[in-house]
Amino acid sequence: MQKINRNVVLALLSLTSLVFLLFQLCYYKFYLSQKNGAAFSKVRGSQSGQDSTRWHVVRKFLGLISSHNIPVYLIDPLILGLVDKDIEQIRSCPDGPSPECKYFCAPRDFTTFALLDKAWKHEVGLFRTAEKMGFQWLKIINKDPRLDGMDDLSGMEIPLHYIFKLASHAIHLVVFYERSGNFLWHGPLRLKQHMDRKFVPFRKLHFGRYPGAYEKPELLFVSIDDLKVQIPKNPSSFLEEMSHSRFLECRYREARAFFQLYPDDASPDAVEFRKKAKSLLHLAALTLNNLGVKFWLSSGTCLGWYRQCNVIPHSKDVDLGIFIRDYKADIIPAFQKAGLPLKHKFGKVEDSLELSFQGEDDVKLDIFFFYEEDDHIWNGGTQAKSGKKFKYLFPKFTLCWTEFVELKVHVPCETLQYVEANYGPEWKVPVKTWDWKSSPSNVQDNGVWPVDEWDNVIQIY
Repeated sequence: MQKINRNVVLALLSLTSLVFLLFQLCYYKFYLSQKNGAAFSKVRGSQSGQDSTRWHVVRKFLGLISSHNIPVYLIDPLILGLVDKDIEQIRSCPDGPSPECKYFCAPRDFTTFALLDKAWKHEVGLFRTAEKMGFQWLKIINKDPRLDGMDDLSGMEIPLHYIFKLASHAIHLVVFYERSGNFLWHGPLRLKQHMDRKFVPFRKLHFGRYPGAYEKPELLFVSIDDLKVQIPKNPSSFLEEMSHSRFLECRYREARAFFQLYPDDASPDAVEFRKKAKSLLHLAALTLNNLGVKFWLSSGTCLGWYRQCNVIPHSKDVDLGIFIRDYKADIIPAFQKAGLPLKHKFGKVEDSLELSFQGEDDVKLDIFFFYEEDDHIWNGGTQAKSGKKFKYLFPKFTLCWTEFVELKVHVPCETLQYVEANYGPEWKVPVKTWDWKSSPSNVQDNGVWPVDEWDNVIQIY
């Protein structure tokens, strides 16, 4: 028998192994991976596998919404953070190709987009098309707070969030609604009992832990990783806004219960005062916003919002708070230019500063400046005739947005603690006789201004 050449045998074995390996790879790519919904060609410049999957899911989603003429824009904080670093290059080459999959291939479980409610109404056709494309979807609805009021708590539900999932990646679509204060609002993401809590890692979602309020963004059409998308024109501003976007609704149910016990004052004087107070608050907000000074509803104005969703008619003024770190010397001239003359100035920037401006008729605007200590926050008060100083202590608080008299304004997020500090545990009971030097629960004596400082710290006009 002819002797078999060892080299030929080894070559045949190697060739057979290579053919088998290629068969396994093709079998996985064209059968198993398709069966599991993860077969995608690689995007140019990206890594293989999961990175490519993310890009292709985003591409398919953009194709889906484009086929239904739905304008969405990117609000994903991770991607916008990366985009912001290269924003000048991206702006200068809006149609230019990306050398690599740098943004949409970044490691994450989902990509977040926003949708303006007015821009789209026909969701049934979208869902059918999405299912044909292999997407699974979830719709989260809740009641529409814009319909709540003193006369009606409608309970009408509206869509707040949509989630589209394909393979191992998800698209979170956040629905934004326009509010009467001329801003955009999104609702919380609250799952109903029957919903699959393992559909996506909900705890990782960036939007939906609480409602949020945003200014209407100016959008920019750009090409990112060869995909045409809209993004906020200034990504860093949007990301900063996002970090302080938490929104609190007015408590209409509690307000209705309050008015059942204490009927609202609907006299002509009360109606007229509320009208003037609303106008004064809008003017104050416009003035401070133009200066870039952050403020919040304080004292009786905050109590009115929290307790009865309205201005307290017997308060006779509008009260705002500002952290002393945000003080600007332009505040007084800006209000004077707006037609609000300075009524008095007490204290100084370093200690117990307080400003009061005269509005229409006898309605005044009081601005209290707050000072931060290690374990509390305080604002000061001054008695003009004696030079006595007072200090009002509050537990530390953060700021949230709310809507009040058709205006987007800040209030302390920890509103109950803030109100209780100022008005005590009986804050629900209206008090028409109020002495600012002794009535507040958090007032303390704080010494006396030296007589030689009176000309600077006690100024009445």
